[in-house]
Amino acid sequence: MGNPIRVGVIGAGFIGRVHLDQFRKQPDVRLVGVTDLDRSLADKAAASYGVERVFANGNELIDSSDVDVVVVGVPNQHHKDFAVRTLKKGKDLLLEKPMALNVKEAVEIAKVRKETGSLLMIDHQMRYTWPFRQAIEQVKAGELGKIYNAKTGWWRLKGIPGWGSWFTRSDESGGGPMIDIGVHMLDIAIWLMGSPKPVEVFGSTYAEFGPKKIGTGTWGTPQWDGKYDVEDLATALIRFDNGATLSLEVSWAVHTDSDNASFVHLMGSEGGASIYGNRVKYTGQKFGRAYSVEVPQPADVPDPRSLLTTHFLDCVRERKTPLIGAESGVVNMAIIDAIYKSAKSGKSVSIDCKALGV
Repeated sequence: MGNPIRVGVIGAGFIGRVHLDQFRKQPDVRLVGVTDLDRSLADKAAASYGVERVFANGNELIDSSDVDVVVVGVPNQHHKDFAVRTLKKGKDLLLEKPMALNVKEAVEIAKVRKETGSLLMIDHQMRYTWPFRQAIEQVKAGELGKIYNAKTGWWRLKGIPGWGSWFTRSDESGGGPMIDIGVHMLDIAIWLMGSPKPVEVFGSTYAEFGPKKIGTGTWGTPQWDGKYDVEDLATALIRFDNGATLSLEVSWAVHTDSDNASFVHLMGSEGGASIYGNRVKYTGQKFGRAYSVEVPQPADVPDPRSLLTTHFLDCVRERKTPLIGAESGVVNMAIIDAIYKSAKSGKSVSIDCKALGV
């Protein structure tokens, strides 16, 4: 197998620990470093996951000759700087979603990746969950035909994370649920639709809970003397270059009938697919009759984060293009930027993917 891949993780909070746990389970991997602004978190993570060294900061970890691969799992505002530095050092990168605060930063990261030839993968683990892996098989087999319309979303009823912390400050997060969980649903839906390029977006955002300090969830640590200047619900309609359309609705807090599960509905010329939580249902018409078939989830399915981590390491070893690379990250950020701009102006916003290099 050759020399072990030496991994360093920037961020020892929840998501950083998730990555540490996944990489320590992989063969031929050494966890050589971890760092966090809170040194005590880094020390605890190192002790818990057998990490060899705690670095003083992210730049020191990236610059270390002992590190081959960098994992960035920190607040959104730091993604671009750590990503660019990692890639310029010729090291491979697993970058938490969203790719950056905005499309300008995402394009900068993609440009550096192309110039350096380093490997970049965005951490969209939902592509590896069983329902979406099942659906993409049917899409690739042509069972749905041409997908001309889709609807996706994720309604959390009471789940504003870390009120007043970086999650709810637009200069540090880039936005609310649209950039937090909406980016997941965008990524999934566009992938299932065959990765068409967006050309026009109309969006609206609302903040009916956060400003009142209600609708909070259990994720993150509240800072009640902090700030809330992001949305808690966002909607959008996206038109693509092949004429297909996608509607998107996401919330951290909303009054509606939902069990907090994500959903994707694909409407194709030959059939349809509906994924709701762990359920997958296919619909269509045969012999003049409509049919609806639900595919049960197997009793034992692989952990999606394990599948993603394995794929990433395979790409590192074999120098393969990762499933979720810079291009999809830029497209997702371009749409999210356009949604926020449209929400402010009340008008649709055009996207020129060629000008963005994708």
